[in-house]
Amino acid sequence: MTENAGTPSGPEGAAPEPKATYGPGAGASPTGAGAVRRRRRWLRYTAIGVAVLVLAAGGVGWAAYQKLNGNITKDTDAAAELARYEKERPTPLVHDAQNILLLGSDTRAGKGNRKYGRDPGTQRSDTTILLHLAADRQSATAVSIPRDLMVDIPGCRKPDGSRTRAQFAQFNWAYEFGGTACTIRTVEKLTDIRVDHHMVVDFAGFKDMVDAVDGVQVCLRAPIDDTDAHVKLAPGLRTLNGEQALGFVRARKSLGNGSDTDRMDRQQEFLGALVNKVQSNDVLLNPTKLYPVLDAATSSLTTDPGLASLRGLYELVRGMRNIPTERVQFLTVPRQSYTYDANRDELVEPAAEQLFTRLRTDTPVAVTPQKPAEQAGRDSSDQSAESEGEESSYEEEYDDSDEDWSDGKPDDPSHTPSPAPTFRGNTAAGSSCE
Repeated sequence: MTENAGTPSGPEGAAPEPKATYGPGAGASPTGAGAVRRRRRWLRYTAIGVAVLVLAAGGVGWAAYQKLNGNITKDTDAAAELARYEKERPTPLVHDAQNILLLGSDTRAGKGNRKYGRDPGTQRSDTTILLHLAADRQSATAVSIPRDLMVDIPGCRKPDGSRTRAQFAQFNWAYEFGGTACTIRTVEKLTDIRVDHHMVVDFAGFKDMVDAVDGVQVCLRAPIDDTDAHVKLAPGLRTLNGEQALGFVRARKSLGNGSDTDRMDRQQEFLGALVNKVQSNDVLLNPTKLYPVLDAATSSLTTDPGLASLRGLYELVRGMRNIPTERVQFLTVPRQSYTYDANRDELVEPAAEQLFTRLRTDTPVAVTPQKPAEQAGRDSSDQSAESEGEESSYEEEYDDSDEDWSDGKPDDPSHTPSPAPTFRGNTAAGSSCE
């Protein structure tokens, strides 16, 4: 009998090993019903194994989603307070345009914040930015509101339930009086712009987000040594970690003329660099880097109920992700030293109202590059003169978008197109030390 190839024979003189059987009957073919049943069993077990893996992966994904979703703090108190004053709030004028108030709280309460001051029971808005997203999501304009700007603050509900009187005071008192709701109502009264959403982040949250993207690169045109801001840096192109970045955006007394205007310039420069970093493929297309960013961002945020979920934030970010960095603009509301107190600010008119009108009506805002915030030799009096001179006599460009050319010619041949203001500011297109 011929042995099957590859099948070892028994010892010499011994009977050969019996052939393997594949079914109830000896000598059954390996292609018979038994083999079919075994293959079906194997496929069934494989399918079960794959299903387990998919469910496990899905469980990890769902767990991550739930964690990130649960990180966000929902500001229901502000929502309830704003609802009380709904009738007096501005009406949105342009469908799909959005205005988001970004607040950097200087509270010393919470983990890691006590070292920046001694007053954990008091909080004010250290940074306030009104972010306007155009309806077509082709541009974004971030307007800084000086904390020392003199404004009308409405009567607000305090944390203990009592109410403050309406008063004319510096802007950041609104946050101390009544938190985000009072600040939003103050901004709306100042600008007549409806605030659709708000976000609040504290010192620790800011640092965590910077560290989550492995630092942010900025140009330091002068050395920084500020003990109050806990930062010491050499000049040049530097990648700042979270602690250094916080010092950079908080430093004031040791840089430039020591004004809050200089500090706002640096904050805008840093935010532009942060936008560049987050929009880079190295972050957005790398899950191992994206998750820590999402975790840090959601853990540090307090938002209105409309944004207090991953879905809400995703809808917001999705509309912004394709905006070119050169169309992400930063500027400060036109301001000058307050007439009765040089340590306070007031709006420059008509420039401020023209800016608010363009944001309110979703009309494009143009900015022209400003001088570096750390420019040497510029003292506070120079800054005031520059603000009053440059920002109130802004550059002009002609914009004939308001003309009616439906009949092939303007309505009034003698009419001169209205000048469009260009405000002093920067874009997120990049920072250079050249």
